[in-house]
Amino acid sequence: MDIKSISMDCTRPEFVGTAVLDTIGLVIPGVDDALLDQMDVGTRYRSLGVFSSRTGAAGQLTAIDEAVKATNTEVLSIELPRDTKGWGGHGNYVVLGGQDVSDVRQAISTALELTNKYAGELYISEAGHLEFAFSANAGHVLEKAFNAVYGQAFGFLCGSPAAIGLVMADTAVKSADVDIISYMTPNKGTSHSNEVILALSGSASSVKEAVLSARQIGLELLISMGSYPNIPGKPYL
Repeated sequence: MDIKSISMDCTRPEFVGTAVLDTIGLVIPGVDDALLDQMDVGTRYRSLGVFSSRTGAAGQLTAIDEAVKATNTEVLSIELPRDTKGWGGHGNYVVLGGQDVSDVRQAISTALELTNKYAGELYISEAGHLEFAFSANAGHVLEKAFNAVYGQAFGFLCGSPAAIGLVMADTAVKSADVDIISYMTPNKGTSHSNEVILALSGSASSVKEAVLSARQIGLELLISMGSYPNIPGKPYL
């Protein structure tokens, strides 16, 4: 088989699109019943949307959160595989469901578009990475993934190596009146990845201030390790 005979412009009906960070979005209009039973996501929906990337989690999940809120779809499962192309953090694998495949396709399409925006708060260097996210109005996706308080502001920060993440977390909670809703370490809540993750809730202004304070110290510490980070997108905070 000559694999170069396969076009990079995929025309399969399952294909929705791609985004930065090796992200792909797909749909299955009517998943096989036997496979659906094995997937352990319930049998309410047979039209599924599948979203996955090798690098990043919070940016994509914030994008999916907005996409689900804007469509008649539901998040069925969220997994954070050990990945980042062999570096210190996660990738992601998310399954959505809907009664109408057009709704599912629209949700995946919107999530891909917004991923290109939210990837701007991912900083990757030779030494490690930082990731940040903010939502003024968390929905069910962020609630399921990080214990976000539905309808309240949500903030996320992640630092690798994990020591940087802990200092960022301490800086964030000292800088503003926020509540900790999730704390994750290499042995707690992650796929044994070399990072500390903190998720926050509170007023929108306080949560954003906390995330920005964490970003400032995190960048200073990461750069001190000898290299400047690449930024896949455009910073939006």
